[in-house]
Amino acid sequence: MNHLLKGAALSALLAASPAVAQDQTLRMATIAPSLGQAITMATFANIVNDNLDGVTIEVAAGGAATLHQLEVGRGNLDFAMTSPTIYALMVNGRAMYQNEADAPEAAENLDLLMWFPYGQYHYTVRADSDIEYLDDIEGATVFIGPQGGGAYNAARNWIEASTGLVVGEDYEAISANWQTGFQAFLDGNIDMYVNGCLDPCQQFIQVTETEAIRFIGPESTEGDAVEAFLGNFSYLEEIPANAYANQANDGPTWSHNTAVGIAVRGDLDEETVYQITRAFWENLAQVTSEAPWAQAISMEYAVRDLAGMPLHPGARRYYEEAGAL
Repeated sequence: MNHLLKGAALSALLAASPAVAQDQTLRMATIAPSLGQAITMATFANIVNDNLDGVTIEVAAGGAATLHQLEVGRGNLDFAMTSPTIYALMVNGRAMYQNEADAPEAAENLDLLMWFPYGQYHYTVRADSDIEYLDDIEGATVFIGPQGGGAYNAARNWIEASTGLVVGEDYEAISANWQTGFQAFLDGNIDMYVNGCLDPCQQFIQVTETEAIRFIGPESTEGDAVEAFLGNFSYLEEIPANAYANQANDGPTWSHNTAVGIAVRGDLDEETVYQITRAFWENLAQVTSEAPWAQAISMEYAVRDLAGMPLHPGARRYYEEAGAL
Protein backbone atom coordinates (compact mmCIF):
# COMPACT_ATOMS: atom_id res chain seq x y z
CA MET A 1 0.00 0.00 0.00
CA ASN A 2 2.82 2.41 0.87
CA HIS A 3 4.44 1.68 -2.48
CA LEU A 4 1.18 2.49 -4.29
CA LEU A 5 0.74 5.70 -2.35
CA LYS A 6 4.26 6.77 -3.17
CA GLY A 7 3.64 6.04 -6.84
CA ALA A 8 0.41 8.04 -6.83
CA ALA A 9 2.12 10.94 -5.07
CA LEU A 10 4.93 10.95 -7.64
CA SER A 11 2.44 10.93 -10.52
CA ALA A 12 0.57 13.87 -9.00
CA LEU A 13 3.80 15.78 -8.52
CA LEU A 14 4.84 15.28 -12.13
CA ALA A 15 1.43 16.38 -13.40
CA ALA A 16 1.52 19.58 -11.36
CA SER A 17 5.17 20.44 -11.82
CA PRO A 18 6.51 22.62 -14.68
CA ALA A 19 9.58 20.36 -14.74
CA VAL A 20 10.27 16.88 -16.07
CA ALA A 21 11.53 13.96 -14.06
CA GLN A 22 15.19 14.22 -15.05
CA ASP A 23 17.53 16.48 -16.99
CA GLN A 24 17.34 15.93 -20.74
CA THR A 25 19.21 17.47 -23.64
CA LEU A 26 17.16 17.27 -26.81
CA ARG A 27 18.34 17.97 -30.34
CA MET A 28 16.52 20.20 -32.80
CA ALA A 29 17.60 20.70 -36.42
CA THR A 30 16.32 23.49 -38.60
CA ILE A 31 17.11 25.22 -41.87
CA ALA A 32 19.46 28.17 -42.54
CA PRO A 33 19.50 30.41 -39.44
CA SER A 34 18.72 33.59 -41.40
CA LEU A 35 15.33 32.26 -42.55
CA GLY A 36 12.14 33.16 -40.73
CA GLN A 37 11.10 29.56 -40.09
CA ALA A 38 14.46 28.82 -38.42
CA ILE A 39 14.08 31.93 -36.27
CA THR A 40 10.62 30.73 -35.18
CA MET A 41 11.99 27.32 -34.20
CA ALA A 42 15.04 28.76 -32.41
CA THR A 43 12.78 31.12 -30.46
CA PHE A 44 10.56 28.17 -29.56
CA ALA A 45 13.62 26.41 -28.14
CA ASN A 46 14.73 29.51 -26.24
CA ILE A 47 11.32 29.96 -24.62
CA VAL A 48 11.28 26.33 -23.52
CA ASN A 49 14.85 26.47 -22.23
CA ASP A 50 14.11 29.60 -20.21
CA ASN A 51 10.91 28.31 -18.66
CA LEU A 52 11.18 24.54 -18.23
CA ASP A 53 13.53 23.00 -15.69
CA GLY A 54 15.13 19.73 -16.68
CA VAL A 55 15.01 20.22 -20.46
CA THR A 56 17.56 21.82 -22.76
CA ILE A 57 16.84 21.99 -26.49
CA GLU A 58 20.01 22.41 -28.54
CA VAL A 59 19.43 23.89 -32.00
CA ALA A 60 21.60 23.19 -35.03
CA ALA A 61 20.72 25.36 -38.03
CA GLY A 62 21.53 24.53 -41.63
CA GLY A 63 20.74 21.78 -44.10
CA ALA A 64 17.47 20.55 -45.57
CA ALA A 65 14.26 20.05 -43.65
CA THR A 66 13.51 17.00 -45.79
CA LEU A 67 16.60 15.23 -44.43
CA HIS A 68 16.08 16.49 -40.87
CA GLN A 69 12.54 15.12 -40.87
CA LEU A 70 13.81 11.70 -41.89
CA GLU A 71 16.40 11.74 -39.10
CA VAL A 72 13.70 12.51 -36.51
CA GLY A 73 11.76 9.47 -37.68
CA ARG A 74 14.90 7.38 -37.46
CA GLY A 75 15.43 8.53 -33.88
CA ASN A 76 18.64 10.47 -34.57
CA LEU A 77 17.05 13.86 -33.84
CA ASP A 78 14.27 14.93 -31.49
CA PHE A 79 12.76 17.88 -33.41
CA ALA A 80 12.88 19.23 -36.95
CA MET A 81 10.87 21.34 -39.35
CA THR A 82 8.12 19.55 -41.24
CA SER A 83 5.36 20.44 -43.67
CA PRO A 84 2.22 18.62 -44.82
CA THR A 85 3.79 18.07 -48.23
CA ILE A 86 7.10 16.58 -47.17
CA TYR A 87 5.39 14.51 -44.47
CA ALA A 88 3.05 13.00 -47.08
CA LEU A 89 6.00 12.34 -49.40
CA MET A 90 7.88 10.57 -46.60
CA VAL A 91 4.87 8.44 -45.68
CA ASN A 92 4.61 7.28 -49.28
CA GLY A 93 8.35 7.08 -50.03
CA ARG A 94 8.08 9.49 -52.95
CA ALA A 95 10.20 12.27 -54.51
CA MET A 96 13.27 12.95 -52.35
CA TYR A 97 12.44 9.86 -50.26
CA GLN A 98 12.13 7.39 -53.13
CA ASN A 99 15.66 6.07 -52.54
CA GLU A 100 15.25 5.91 -48.74
CA ALA A 101 13.82 2.43 -48.22
CA ASP A 102 13.02 3.07 -44.56
CA ALA A 103 11.19 6.37 -45.11
CA PRO A 104 7.63 5.03 -44.70
CA GLU A 105 8.62 3.10 -41.57
CA ALA A 106 10.45 6.14 -40.15
CA ALA A 107 7.35 8.25 -40.77
CA GLU A 108 5.51 6.10 -38.23
CA ASN A 109 7.80 7.58 -35.55
CA LEU A 110 7.11 11.16 -36.66
CA ASP A 111 4.54 13.22 -34.76
CA LEU A 112 3.48 16.86 -34.75
CA LEU A 113 4.03 19.38 -31.99
CA MET A 114 2.53 22.40 -33.80
CA TRP A 115 1.90 24.02 -37.19
CA PHE A 116 2.63 27.67 -38.03
CA PRO A 117 2.42 29.72 -41.25
CA TYR A 118 5.42 29.39 -43.57
CA GLY A 119 4.88 32.84 -45.06
CA GLN A 120 4.03 34.02 -48.54
CA TYR A 121 6.47 33.01 -51.26
CA HIS A 122 8.11 36.25 -52.44
CA TYR A 123 9.08 36.06 -56.13
CA THR A 124 11.45 39.01 -56.27
CA VAL A 125 13.08 41.03 -59.04
CA ARG A 126 14.78 44.40 -59.10
CA ALA A 127 12.45 47.32 -59.66
CA ASP A 128 14.07 48.16 -63.02
CA SER A 129 13.71 44.59 -64.33
CA ASP A 130 11.60 44.03 -67.45
CA ILE A 131 10.11 40.98 -65.68
CA GLU A 132 6.67 42.17 -64.58
CA TYR A 133 4.96 38.79 -64.07
CA LEU A 134 6.11 35.25 -63.40
CA ASP A 135 5.04 34.55 -66.97
CA ASP A 136 7.97 36.76 -68.10
CA ILE A 137 10.80 34.66 -66.59
CA GLU A 138 11.29 32.61 -69.77
CA GLY A 139 15.04 32.60 -70.41
CA ALA A 140 15.83 34.00 -66.95
CA THR A 141 18.21 32.64 -64.32
CA VAL A 142 16.62 32.35 -60.90
CA PHE A 143 17.01 31.00 -57.38
CA ILE A 144 13.90 29.23 -56.08
CA GLY A 145 15.44 27.36 -53.14
CA PRO A 146 18.00 24.60 -52.59
CA GLN A 147 17.38 21.81 -55.08
CA GLY A 148 15.78 18.76 -53.49
CA GLY A 149 14.20 20.83 -50.73
CA GLY A 150 10.54 21.48 -50.08
CA ALA A 151 10.73 25.20 -50.93
CA TYR A 152 12.33 24.47 -54.31
CA ASN A 153 9.63 21.96 -55.18
CA ALA A 154 6.85 24.32 -54.10
CA ALA A 155 8.19 27.27 -56.11
CA ARG A 156 8.90 25.15 -59.18
CA ASN A 157 5.43 23.63 -59.09
CA TRP A 158 3.72 27.01 -58.53
CA ILE A 159 5.51 28.54 -61.52
CA GLU A 160 4.55 25.60 -63.73
CA ALA A 161 0.95 25.53 -62.49
CA SER A 162 0.35 29.26 -62.86
CA THR A 163 2.41 30.03 -65.99
CA GLY A 164 3.14 26.73 -67.75
CA LEU A 165 6.89 27.43 -67.59
CA VAL A 166 9.04 24.42 -66.77
CA VAL A 167 12.31 24.60 -64.85
CA GLY A 168 15.32 23.52 -66.90
CA GLU A 169 13.42 24.03 -70.14
CA ASP A 170 12.00 27.55 -70.04
CA TYR A 171 14.19 29.07 -67.31
CA GLU A 172 17.28 28.10 -65.33
CA ALA A 173 17.23 27.56 -61.57
CA ILE A 174 20.70 27.74 -60.04
CA SER A 175 21.86 25.04 -57.63
CA ALA A 176 22.72 26.82 -54.38
CA ASN A 177 21.97 26.89 -50.68
CA TRP A 178 19.95 29.71 -49.13
CA GLN A 179 22.93 31.92 -48.35
CA THR A 180 24.55 31.53 -51.76
CA GLY A 181 21.24 32.04 -53.57
CA PHE A 182 20.60 35.30 -51.73
CA GLN A 183 24.14 36.50 -52.36
CA ALA A 184 23.74 35.75 -56.06
CA PHE A 185 20.74 38.09 -56.12
CA LEU A 186 22.59 40.79 -54.17
CA ASP A 187 25.49 40.55 -56.64
CA GLY A 188 23.16 40.87 -59.63
CA ASN A 189 24.05 37.42 -60.97
CA ILE A 190 20.46 36.16 -61.18
CA ASP A 191 17.21 37.70 -62.35
CA MET A 192 14.85 36.51 -59.63
CA TYR A 193 15.16 35.41 -56.00
CA VAL A 194 12.47 33.51 -54.09
CA ASN A 195 11.99 33.32 -50.34
CA GLY A 196 8.92 32.35 -48.37
CA CYS A 197 8.56 34.36 -45.17
CA LEU A 198 6.30 36.54 -43.06
CA ASP A 199 6.83 40.25 -43.67
CA PRO A 200 9.00 41.99 -42.81
CA CYS A 201 11.70 39.48 -43.81
CA GLN A 202 15.33 40.15 -42.99
CA GLN A 203 16.50 39.43 -46.54
CA PHE A 204 14.23 42.06 -48.07
CA ILE A 205 14.98 44.57 -45.35
CA GLN A 206 18.65 44.13 -46.25
CA VAL A 207 18.34 44.46 -50.00
CA THR A 208 15.95 47.41 -49.88
CA GLU A 209 18.46 49.42 -47.86
CA THR A 210 20.37 50.04 -51.10
CA GLU A 211 18.01 49.35 -54.01
CA ALA A 212 14.39 48.96 -55.01
CA ILE A 213 12.73 45.60 -55.58
CA ARG A 214 9.39 44.38 -56.92
CA PHE A 215 7.45 41.29 -55.98
CA ILE A 216 5.78 39.55 -58.91
CA GLY A 217 2.99 37.06 -59.34
CA PRO A 218 1.47 35.24 -62.31
CA GLU A 219 -0.84 36.98 -64.74
CA SER A 220 -3.62 34.72 -63.49
CA THR A 221 -4.16 32.67 -60.34
CA GLU A 222 -7.11 30.79 -61.82
CA GLY A 223 -7.37 27.45 -63.57
CA ASP A 224 -7.36 23.74 -62.84
CA ALA A 225 -3.57 23.54 -62.57
CA VAL A 226 -3.51 26.22 -59.86
CA GLU A 227 -6.34 24.51 -57.98
CA ALA A 228 -4.45 21.22 -58.15
CA PHE A 229 -1.27 22.89 -56.89
CA LEU A 230 -3.02 24.47 -53.92
CA GLY A 231 -4.72 21.20 -52.99
CA ASN A 232 -5.38 20.80 -49.28
CA PHE A 233 -2.15 22.29 -47.94
CA SER A 234 -1.56 25.62 -49.70
CA TYR A 235 -3.64 28.76 -50.12
CA LEU A 236 -3.52 32.04 -52.00
CA GLU A 237 -2.38 35.06 -50.01
CA GLU A 238 -1.41 38.61 -50.90
CA ILE A 239 1.90 40.34 -50.26
CA PRO A 240 1.01 43.93 -49.34
CA ALA A 241 2.28 46.84 -51.42
CA ASN A 242 3.83 48.69 -48.49
CA ALA A 243 5.73 45.87 -46.81
CA TYR A 244 9.11 47.59 -47.40
CA ALA A 245 10.17 51.20 -47.81
CA ASN A 246 11.95 50.59 -51.11
CA GLN A 247 9.30 48.33 -52.66
CA ALA A 248 8.08 49.35 -56.12
CA ASN A 249 4.72 47.54 -56.17
CA ASP A 250 1.72 49.81 -56.72
CA GLY A 251 -0.67 47.27 -55.19
CA PRO A 252 -0.73 43.89 -53.47
CA THR A 253 0.75 40.85 -55.20
CA TRP A 254 -0.92 37.46 -55.20
CA SER A 255 1.23 34.56 -54.07
CA HIS A 256 0.82 31.31 -52.12
CA ASN A 257 1.36 30.29 -48.52
CA THR A 258 1.33 27.01 -46.63
CA ALA A 259 1.86 25.54 -43.19
CA VAL A 260 5.09 24.28 -41.72
CA GLY A 261 5.52 22.76 -38.33
CA ILE A 262 7.71 21.34 -35.63
CA ALA A 263 7.97 17.56 -35.93
CA VAL A 264 8.84 15.60 -32.82
CA ARG A 265 10.11 12.07 -32.34
CA GLY A 266 7.05 9.92 -31.70
CA ASP A 267 8.75 7.80 -29.05
CA LEU A 268 9.80 10.82 -26.98
CA ASP A 269 7.92 10.36 -23.72
CA GLU A 270 4.50 11.95 -23.35
CA GLU A 271 5.21 13.92 -20.18
CA THR A 272 8.26 15.62 -21.66
CA VAL A 273 6.41 16.70 -24.80
CA TYR A 274 3.43 17.86 -22.73
CA GLN A 275 5.64 20.07 -20.56
CA ILE A 276 7.54 21.44 -23.58
CA THR A 277 4.29 22.35 -25.35
CA ARG A 278 2.93 23.90 -22.19
CA ALA A 279 6.12 25.90 -21.52
CA PHE A 280 6.03 27.39 -25.01
CA TRP A 281 2.39 28.45 -25.16
CA GLU A 282 2.19 29.72 -21.60
CA ASN A 283 5.26 31.93 -22.09
CA LEU A 284 4.76 33.06 -25.69
CA ALA A 285 4.06 36.60 -24.41
CA GLN A 286 7.80 36.92 -23.74
CA VAL A 287 8.27 37.39 -27.49
CA THR A 288 7.88 40.96 -28.71
CA SER A 289 4.61 41.58 -30.51
CA GLU A 290 6.66 43.09 -33.36
CA ALA A 291 7.95 39.64 -34.34
CA PRO A 292 5.97 38.80 -37.50
CA TRP A 293 5.71 35.08 -36.77
CA ALA A 294 4.49 35.75 -33.22
CA GLN A 295 1.63 37.81 -34.63
CA ALA A 296 0.69 35.04 -37.07
CA ILE A 297 0.83 32.11 -34.67
CA SER A 298 -2.23 30.68 -32.92
CA MET A 299 -3.32 27.46 -31.24
CA GLU A 300 -6.13 27.14 -33.77
CA TYR A 301 -3.56 27.09 -36.59
CA ALA A 302 -1.17 24.89 -34.57
CA VAL A 303 -3.60 21.97 -34.29
CA ARG A 304 -4.96 21.91 -37.86
CA ASP A 305 -5.46 18.44 -39.34
CA LEU A 306 -3.03 18.38 -42.26
CA ALA A 307 -1.81 15.36 -44.24
CA GLY A 308 -2.98 13.06 -41.47
CA MET A 309 0.10 13.89 -39.38
CA PRO A 310 -0.76 12.90 -35.80
CA LEU A 311 -0.23 15.18 -32.85
CA HIS A 312 2.17 13.74 -30.31
CA PRO A 313 0.13 12.45 -27.34
CA GLY A 314 1.90 14.91 -25.03
CA ALA A 315 1.11 17.87 -27.27
CA ARG A 316 -2.46 16.66 -27.74
CA ARG A 317 -2.94 16.48 -24.00
CA TYR A 318 -1.89 20.11 -23.58
CA TYR A 319 -4.06 21.36 -26.46
CA GLU A 320 -7.06 19.50 -25.05
CA GLU A 321 -6.53 21.07 -21.64
CA ALA A 322 -6.14 24.51 -23.25
CA GLY A 323 -9.42 24.08 -25.19
CA ALA A 324 -7.81 24.11 -28.65
CA LEU A 325 -9.15 20.60 -29.38
